[in-house]
Amino acid sequence: MDENILSLLEKKPIAIPQLISLFTGMRTVDIADTFKNVGKDKMVRIFRLLPKNMAAEVFSYLEPEEQQIIVEALTDTEVSDILDKLFVDDAVDVIEEMPADVVNRVLQQVNPEKRKLINQMLQYQEDSAGSIMTTEYVELKAHDTVHDAFEHIRRIGINRETIYTSYVIGPGRLLLGAVSAKDLMLADPARKISDIMDSDCIYANTTDDQEATAALFKKYNLLSLPVVDKDKHMVGIITVDDVVDVIEEEATEDFEKMAALNPSDEPYLKTPILKLARNRILWLLVLMLSATFTGTIIAGYEEALAVLPALVVFIPMLMDTGGNAGSQTSTLVIRGMAVGEIQIRDAFRVLGREFCIALICGLVLALVNYVRIYFMYGRSSNLCLAVSASLVITVMIAKSIGCLLPMVAKKLKVDPAIMASPLITTLVDGTSLAVYFSIAKRVFNI
Repeated sequence: MDENILSLLEKKPIAIPQLISLFTGMRTVDIADTFKNVGKDKMVRIFRLLPKNMAAEVFSYLEPEEQQIIVEALTDTEVSDILDKLFVDDAVDVIEEMPADVVNRVLQQVNPEKRKLINQMLQYQEDSAGSIMTTEYVELKAHDTVHDAFEHIRRIGINRETIYTSYVIGPGRLLLGAVSAKDLMLADPARKISDIMDSDCIYANTTDDQEATAALFKKYNLLSLPVVDKDKHMVGIITVDDVVDVIEEEATEDFEKMAALNPSDEPYLKTPILKLARNRILWLLVLMLSATFTGTIIAGYEEALAVLPALVVFIPMLMDTGGNAGSQTSTLVIRGMAVGEIQIRDAFRVLGREFCIALICGLVLALVNYVRIYFMYGRSSNLCLAVSASLVITVMIAKSIGCLLPMVAKKLKVDPAIMASPLITTLVDGTSLAVYFSIAKRVFNI
């Protein structure tokens, strides 16, 4: 499809009717994808050729850099047309990603009522429910009939983010309940909304964390969620498409932290090399300097290494096995806490399970290792015993650390992902070496 668009753009003169016909038969998100593969000039030409009823929706799917290029190329009137057709939450997303000079121009083109809503939403703390909500939803009155509700939805629904759920608002914009489109369609037209609404609907506060809000969607299988202030006055809704973005953003942030990277909002290929290096260097320095602890332990056992140099051969295997065991556990525990399967109160229960798992895994690894070392390193039972015993203890310690550290972080209100692979590996490395040399000294009477 991209090739068809590009070939039509390069015709002399441009095949405008064919392009418009092609765009009309495409989904808006697919049209937005074509902008990734063209230069600035063609990007603007494509956007100008879009049917007016599609332009705003395509614009909402573009990357921030692409949106900025479009805004800078359009006239004030064209910018105003796009912003008037964007939902408020999409307009806020656009403004948050743009430079100050572009934001000033954009806000000047927004009608006063919408500008007021945008400014209100920009005041909510980043990553809060208030920052991702939209104010364009269907509201009904408790005394309305089902027939009245349908007439109201037909009249205003085209300008609302969703019409699948309507919210019942009382005096002072108090949230009274919610009613689904299914309930409306199945109800008698003469019935009152108060008779069919769900007065115990799930809601979020404007100050709630967006990740906790996303968890409500999963738990209660929601398509939208009302957002209220501290006095339960209705201020907006969050829709499932915004929650998908939150889940992706939070998952990406956790993966980056678990890999010892400072999180970045920019796509990899569009992030400057110096910024990528800066995001990585701090943790690399911390982990490099923390390896001093490991070196100190090895230096403390120079006497044992001098008497039995073969001990050095098994250091990498012990450290890698311990690190991998700890990372396995920490990844599962962090994921469990993220989706609500594991709570801090479950710490001892999780520790007990991981202890049993570590014992089973450690014994299997030790048995295989004992046989391997026996036949490869001179049939030395003492060497087999020292390495295999160290392996069992290392795996048990690693899995214990891997399960407890993320929970400690959660208790201290620190992101558990920070306590993942790199930090756990560093701690396990030093611990496994201390265990290994202590056992070796006793086995060989060094």
